[in-house]
Amino acid sequence: MPSTLPEAGAAPVDGSLPETALAEVGQRPFGLYVHVPFCSVRCGYCDFNTYTASELVGTAARASYVDAVLAEIRLARRALGPHELKVQTVFLGGGTPTLLQPEELGRILTSVDHEFGLADGAEVTTESNPDSVDAAALAELREVGFNRVSFGMQSAVPHVLRVLDRTHDPLRVPLVVEWARKAGFEQVSLDLIYGTPGESAHDWQASLDAALACQPDHVSAYALIVEEGTALARQIRRREVAMTDDDDQADKYLVADAMLEQAGLSWYEVSNWARDQAARCRHNELYWTGGHWWGIGPGAHSHVGGVRWWNLKHPTAYIGRLAQQASPARAREMLDEETRRVERVLLETRLRDGLAVDVLDEAGRGRLPQLAEQGLIQQDPPAGGQVVLSTRGRLLADAVVRDLLP
Repeated sequence: MPSTLPEAGAAPVDGSLPETALAEVGQRPFGLYVHVPFCSVRCGYCDFNTYTASELVGTAARASYVDAVLAEIRLARRALGPHELKVQTVFLGGGTPTLLQPEELGRILTSVDHEFGLADGAEVTTESNPDSVDAAALAELREVGFNRVSFGMQSAVPHVLRVLDRTHDPLRVPLVVEWARKAGFEQVSLDLIYGTPGESAHDWQASLDAALACQPDHVSAYALIVEEGTALARQIRRREVAMTDDDDQADKYLVADAMLEQAGLSWYEVSNWARDQAARCRHNELYWTGGHWWGIGPGAHSHVGGVRWWNLKHPTAYIGRLAQQASPARAREMLDEETRRVERVLLETRLRDGLAVDVLDEAGRGRLPQLAEQGLIQQDPPAGGQVVLSTRGRLLADAVVRDLLP
């Protein structure tokens, strides 16, 4: 399917937004994403915008990072104008946000609250590696305002973790979950990866068993994607490890879905399961349903009112731009109505709540009876209804989307 995205253009130095975007401010939920690009070790499968200490010159970038984040939060407040705009969700991702001290992360939340105000009941999440926090750090994180934590468990099997270059002891996962509970976190999530080269069906079931033994509120389970340029891709190319297998990943997805459902966690997005409505990740739902968010940090992406932009990737360049009191945005694009419609189909089709039939064009609506007959959607929805994937449809979600966007 050819891209419908417009070409990217230059982003204004002052970070200002066009009036068409500002006119939509306040009409949709608003969240902040904060990217913390630091990792103690680079995982072999990861292509995220992350840096180890040895990849940064000295410690200047890391030492001044929080100050730069605070400067971008202030810039965001100015750019979004005088509208009252309470922040519904804050999500710190990375990288490993908890490599920063709880006090430093608390400064970020204090700035968000000062500049925008946190909405009552705001969801405030930090990602964390199991070996980057202890009981005291989790207690401090809860005290400074975090109420949700997502631990990168990935697997409970040592040889699988080694292939992924994950360095934590799998026995530490239940400990950090217990510490988070004792600290008073309202929601605890675990991230898993399936389909790692060398991972057997027994290994995957063992990882699910270990995750469920922790009684998480939320589980994200993602099929391993081998990204070009990563260490894992090079290992596969040299035939040091086997390529991932689509059929194996499909089988493991079905096992995960059955085990998670039996344990009381229901899918609400193709790769995400929650114990109840309150345990869903509201920040990710904001992405999937066309909400507004400002991405803070190097390489972070933002979207407000049909305008999307992204920041300079390297921490030093990002910090330097803000030190000049300029926007760190590298480029931006204006999304036309058709592009926004296409993105709704791409994202909302993956949700259990489904995609409104009215979002589809005539050709897309014409494909629904056949998709229902093939067992890829739950039924042929009437006008005004929702397109909802079946279990088989979730395995073939990309193919369903291609059919809906002929």
